[in-house]
Order: sequence, then structure tokens, then C-alpha cells
Amino acid sequence: MNAGIIAQAAGLFAVTNIDDILVLALFFAQGAGQRGITRTIAIGQYLGFAAILVVAVAASLGATFLPESFIPYLGLLPLALGIRAGVHAWRHRHDPDDEETSKAQGPHALEVAAVTFANGGDNIGVYVPVFATAGAGGMSVYVVIFLILLAVWIAAGRYFATRPAIAQALSRWGHILLPIVLIGIGVLILAEGGAFGL
Repeated sequence: MNAGIIAQAAGLFAVTNIDDILVLALFFAQGAGQRGITRTIAIGQYLGFAAILVVAVAASLGATFLPESFIPYLGLLPLALGIRAGVHAWRHRHDPDDEETSKAQGPHALEVAAVTFANGGDNIGVYVPVFATAGAGGMSVYVVIFLILLAVWIAAGRYFATRPAIAQALSRWGHILLPIVLIGIGVLILAEGGAFGL
């Protein structure tokens, strides 16, 4: 593998996915104490990111699964999940064992995948020209490096969610932060893409 392409792939991944670490940390906080949560989040993250890569690779080869005008509407996924999480937090705001309730309602792999795909929808537009100019060999290097770094991102999200000070803050405020972050991501995707004439 060419060291230059590896460095470019690592840099491109980091720049386009830096916001995912916060979302991953919130998912880990939401599922704190739940058995198998790391596996669930990792599966969801890989499913969502694999979908991004499939669309980007196909588009770079000339096939398009998603019309460009559709990408901004992916913001509806995190928006809907954020609203659902907010309603759940509101309904259980007075529960004496609120921490246990929120832990029992940890994220599902498909929810993580949906948020990952929607949040990375704008990455497709960045990846397509890079993949198209890299050729088949270069594109495969990008994909391999991206998939390796995805494991690093998952570990970083888990690491931040388990640091005592951060874990305490996320335990106390995570049920409020997660809906706010998801709704914010959804609105941002919709607004930046001009969905609904925004």
C-alpha cells in the first residue's frame, strides 16, 4: 500500500467523521451497563458506514442509488430518532429510577446505523470524486483504511463515554443531550441541503 494514499485516506476519514465521536459517546452513555452494548453500537456503526461506502463507490463508478437531491432528506432519520428519544426522556422525567430506565432503552444497531448513514450522507459527495480519481486500487485502499479507522472511532467514543468526569456528565445529562444532538444533526442536514426549501 502506498503510504501517501494511506495518509490521505486517514486524513479524509478524520475530517469527515469527527462529529461521529460525540454521537458514539452519547450512544455508549445511553447504553451504559447494558450487556453487549459495544457490539450493538459497533454493528450499527459498521452497517451505516458500509451503506455510505456502497453508495459512494457505486456513484464513483457511474451508478447512482441516491439522487443528489435526496441526500438532504436523510436528515429526517436523526430528526425522527431525536424526537423519539426526547419524547421518551420527557415521559420518564419523573421516574425515580430514571437511570435504570434509560439504560434499559439503550440504542439498537439499526438506530445507530440510521444515524450513521444520515450523518454521513454529505460525506458521499466528498468521497465520490476522491474515489473516482483514485482508481480501483486506490479506492480499495481508502475503503480498507476507512473500515480500520471506524474501529478506532468506536473505541474513542467508548473511551470518552467511560472517563469518570465525562461518564458522570453523560449519565446525568445524556438523556437530554442525545435528543438535542440528533435533532440538531437532522435539522443541519436538512437546512444545509436545502430540503423543503430551507
